[in-house]
Amino acid sequence: MKTLGIIGASGHGKVVADIAKKLGYEEIVFFDDNPEVDYCGTYPVVGVTQNIFECNCHAFVAIGNPMVRSRLLEQLEREEKDVPVLVHPSAVVAEDIQLGTGTVVAAGAVINPGARIGKGCIINTCSSVDHDCIVEDYVHVSVGAHVAGTVQIGHHTWIGAGATVSNNLNICANCMIGAGAVVCKDIVEGGNYIGVPAKKK
Repeated sequence: MKTLGIIGASGHGKVVADIAKKLGYEEIVFFDDNPEVDYCGTYPVVGVTQNIFECNCHAFVAIGNPMVRSRLLEQLEREEKDVPVLVHPSAVVAEDIQLGTGTVVAAGAVINPGARIGKGCIINTCSSVDHDCIVEDYVHVSVGAHVAGTVQIGHHTWIGAGATVSNNLNICANCMIGAGAVVCKDIVEGGNYIGVPAKKK
């Protein structure tokens, strides 16, 4: 039986489980450290995070916080757990792109030719990453966000819901781009950026 264990019984976990189901996983179980959570949607929580290493299953981290996501994914890799890439059947993904281990591409997302997506990334519902972009590890491109062509996004950066990043720009690591923000120039210092045009808060 093809089984997926998901760390993180949350809303994002439900999205990941739905994609996994559509990709043919016959059994899906969750692991979460909150003792009050028994189910994530219709899927059972069968143990705490560390129990996943005793489970004969593929493993996936469905946690929004990029620092936590990176720590757990790196632990899974050290323990040589099988960590898939999950791409929703309705996503439009060019043939030549690279997708790193533990990345999820949600429904309606578009990733165009020449893009490279690192490990542990979230390319969320109806977002887009255009041609020749480099999206480093543990980046989250949120729901409805759009990244124009030839953009580089540093690791652990979060592009907020509905944000827009103009073409030919670089965004450094450890940034939070607020919902609806418009990035029109390079961002060279980590931190929170909001507004139109996006400015450091």
